Amino acid sequence: MKTETFIHPMAVVEAGAQIGQGARIGPFCHVSAEAVIGDRVELFSHVSVMGATSIGASTKVYPMAVLGAPPQNNKHKGGRTTLIIGQNCTIRESVTMHLGTDTSRGETTIGDNGNFLAYVHIAHDCVVGKNATFANGATLGGHCEVGDNVYIGGLTALHQFVRAGDNAFIGGCSAVVGDVIPYAIVSGNHAKLRGLNIVGLKRAGLPRADIYLLRSAYRKLFDSSHTLAENIELAKAEFSSSPIAMKIIDFIASRGKRQYTVPPLKGSGAADDED
Repeated sequence: MKTETFIHPMAVVEAGAQIGQGARIGPFCHVSAEAVIGDRVELFSHVSVMGATSIGASTKVYPMAVLGAPPQNNKHKGGRTTLIIGQNCTIRESVTMHLGTDTSRGETTIGDNGNFLAYVHIAHDCVVGKNATFANGATLGGHCEVGDNVYIGGLTALHQFVRAGDNAFIGGCSAVVGDVIPYAIVSGNHAKLRGLNIVGLKRAGLPRADIYLLRSAYRKLFDSSHTLAENIELAKAEFSSSPIAMKIIDFIASRGKRQYTVPPLKGSGAADDED
């Protein structure tokens, strides 16, 4: 196990940068004065860490990644903002993650154990939870919120301000312009709900009884004979004693009438897997 900090002589580490124990900075990397590089972080080569960027312990960053570039937001006034990356992440080739905006939350946040494949882009002021997997070319617009254990397929884009709830699975080559409820599968252009992520729920060890209950709540929420607002109230009354069902109900209700939630594909069921 490598315990000594190593900075390649052809790397540029500005004065003031904090480099953790056992970190390895490869050739042609550039680390800014405000950067914080955690213990055992490895920047392989040609990595740019810009601005006030913090990278958590044991994260690995591959060539041509650019972390902490200024936000692509005309409202940004040039103030100090941050990018916080969690521990044990894998950040592959040419990934870009931007700082927050000084007129918004001011921080982009990436949770622990993320796996971000080549050419992923995470824009300003996004929040990404733990255990995320973003396949090649997956893109978040500004201000997106992605929960824990979310999978986003390759070449998929989430519109700015979109949320994806915990344990959601978003298929490849999708255009997502509305919120994705927890535990759901969505895909398509524009993306539509294809049911619940039953495979993911089983892998997470969710009891069969809870899966059946989630299916019932899903059908209640997306019953086409009522409006979504009416369905929310009906579902609250029926499933108030179930924390897992209420997680979906509260997720939809919390954004109010103006926020668009990705609807089901016409004729789709409540699951994409066998019982």
